[in-house]
Amino acid sequence: MATPDSPSTEARSSTGPTRTTARAGWTQPGSRRRRLLLAACVYVVASVVFAAFAGPERLSQHTAFNHYALLADAWLHGRQDLAHGPPGYAMNNDFAEVNGKTYISFPPFPAVLMVPFVKLAGSPENFRDGQFVIWLAGIGPAALLLVLEKLRRTGRSPRTELENVALAAIFAFGTVYFFTAVEGTVWFAAMVVGVGCQALYVLFALDAERPVLAGTMLAFAYMSRPTMLFAAPLFALESARAHCPALTARASTESMVAPGLRQRAQTLWRSLDRAALAKSYALFALPILLAFGANSLLNHARYGTWSPFDPGHEYLTVAWRSRMIRWGVVSYHFLGKNLGVALTSLPWLPAKDAAATFGAPFKINEHGLAVWFTTPLYFWLLYPKRFDGQPDRKWLYVVVVLSAALPAALDLLYQNSGWRQFGYRFSNDYAVLLFVLLAVGARPMRRAFAAFAVWGIAWCVFGAATFDKAAFDRFYFRDGSQTVVYQPD
Repeated sequence: MATPDSPSTEARSSTGPTRTTARAGWTQPGSRRRRLLLAACVYVVASVVFAAFAGPERLSQHTAFNHYALLADAWLHGRQDLAHGPPGYAMNNDFAEVNGKTYISFPPFPAVLMVPFVKLAGSPENFRDGQFVIWLAGIGPAALLLVLEKLRRTGRSPRTELENVALAAIFAFGTVYFFTAVEGTVWFAAMVVGVGCQALYVLFALDAERPVLAGTMLAFAYMSRPTMLFAAPLFALESARAHCPALTARASTESMVAPGLRQRAQTLWRSLDRAALAKSYALFALPILLAFGANSLLNHARYGTWSPFDPGHEYLTVAWRSRMIRWGVVSYHFLGKNLGVALTSLPWLPAKDAAATFGAPFKINEHGLAVWFTTPLYFWLLYPKRFDGQPDRKWLYVVVVLSAALPAALDLLYQNSGWRQFGYRFSNDYAVLLFVLLAVGARPMRRAFAAFAVWGIAWCVFGAATFDKAAFDRFYFRDGSQTVVYQPD
């Protein structure tokens, strides 16, 4: 029997499908059109909410920290440096100085997206960079929904369509992505672009179906947030599974009963289509290698180095530059502090002394709240449902854990905790993968799940509404030295 999407159904007349048929095509359960429609709805709702929380000033003016627009404008004038140095409104915040020239050291892909719009606007100041970022911010949740639906469609997630929509909404409004999306400034713009690219990377990497597109999206993510590159094991291992039948649910009896590791390895090697795997890896790697080349050329033009990985943050004219020179940009030295922020930072409550007043019922250190406090649903990742008889689902869970753990580890070794922030914003570098785990983990989304989701949404709504808003400064503790992590005695 023909489905509403099939040619035989749609070709009921020489002039095309009837209105009824077209309507059925967009709403038919399980159809590609329905998935795209749902994703479009998620995008629209998320974008409207983000815009509402950002406020009219963010939508109608450029941000004070429009570094990416400044970089795009420099390119349009045939330069890598800023011809007139940092603009006064940016307060010399996070600009790199080398040989008397001022550079933007942030990874360049968000600026690439802004180039045509800065050109049309005529100057960085006429381009509303914050609004531009907000319109991009809906892509991440929408693409995540497509990822979750693909997992459901391929039998690797038991979640229903409604549950997947709920997970996409929780990602948008119940994680630190919410306050990130409404900021629009350079640090948060990179994360918004990176999240959208990473979600699309996961979509194309599952089952290794689209090697070139997966590699392209990961390259774009890397050129927005370098740590996202380390989610590459997802494609590498999915491709190995796709080209090695002994690793799939259709694994041969021989591989299941092989008595030792050597025998198992031999079975897998014989099963592996090595030529197809090599082609898949080559197609995936090509865009990433091109991104490496572009970054190398960019760094050589700015700093005289050929490194594809170092954007030049050690040249930033900031008070804590000395620690980067002493310890490096990535170092074990920073692990303890970053672990403390990511896992133990909580709201500060007023002291018992009546004379001590906050002016608010609590304060949030601008190192940010612990990731589990803002999104307690991450506790569900600790005990996924058993994978008995589902080797494909177990394989994917382990692969995604690895792909999320690597960027998370690098973030914990970074010289900055994420300050200034409402919550641990670096978790955006792997949050899409964590939500894939929530889907694949298959724990029921019942009352406890709903209660934890509401908690996260409530706090993240508060963060999006108050962070970096002058009227709500009383809720935040700011320490420019970045040395105060916990509430002093």
